[in-house]
Amino acid sequence: MSVLVVGSIALDHVKTPVEEQSELLGGSASYAAVSASFFSNVNLVGVVGDDFPKKHIEFFGDRKIDLAGLQIVEGKTFRWSGEYHWDLNTRETRSVELNVFEHFTPDLPSAFTDTPYVLLANIAPSLQSHVLDQMSRARFVIADTMDLWISIAKDDLLALLKRVDMLILNDSEARQLTGETSLIRAGAAIRKMGPKFVAIKKGEHGCLLFGENAFFSCAAFPLEDIHDPTGAGDTFAGGVAGYLASLNHEQVTFEHLRKAVVYGSVLASYNVEAFSLERLRSLTHQDLEHRYQSFRLMSHFEILG
Repeated sequence: MSVLVVGSIALDHVKTPVEEQSELLGGSASYAAVSASFFSNVNLVGVVGDDFPKKHIEFFGDRKIDLAGLQIVEGKTFRWSGEYHWDLNTRETRSVELNVFEHFTPDLPSAFTDTPYVLLANIAPSLQSHVLDQMSRARFVIADTMDLWISIAKDDLLALLKRVDMLILNDSEARQLTGETSLIRAGAAIRKMGPKFVAIKKGEHGCLLFGENAFFSCAAFPLEDIHDPTGAGDTFAGGVAGYLASLNHEQVTFEHLRKAVVYGSVLASYNVEAFSLERLRSLTHQDLEHRYQSFRLMSHFEILG
């Protein structure tokens, strides 16, 4: 089965306390599509300028990502610059240049409109709804969002939530959207807005998964070295979507999602080990399964005596 991934494709400039790199492949759709490609076929929809490096397009091709929906237009590619503080949890956006992304309209190739699994990566909720308007047989729809859309496009976001099966957002966004300080209450409140499932990301503390009368807390894989947290959330979302597509079940259950969020967390843990998508570039399926099994063993314990 295939996953449709729609979102931003960017060139990033990232500064951490120990290193700084520029002209990096970035954007929500880039991370999500590459992550999902470890499990399933991916149909990518996004826009880049005519300055977008050919090597990045070749990388997508190497991952067997279908680029029929990639728009290459005259002008500069979307650029983002950010700086991380010492704890690597706090990030400051230094600059945003929308460029060709400012007028992006995600029009799907006809071959993409019946893709069964859909990941609406982080773009305006009105554009996410525009994607769904073009879909004919979506089986399971996941949406990601951010604080900006909650602030300036909340009505559009609330309308979107009635059309998706799962929402992914971080802890501060969940509190912002619901006005709840408790993440448990926030997850339940978001489910009442429409999505059957909700995943609340907590960075280095893992994520919380909510379903009907069901709850799962997934830890984050413990890491000694984190080089670049950029795109970790998008990598997580792509891993979840790709794994679900690989199962190809008529109905996604909470049990399916429990395993999906663990795989998503494992992929995110690899992603932060290098700048941009460089760690995912060298990652093998054997690496992925090894860490997944290690994660499973760490998450279980026996009470002795």
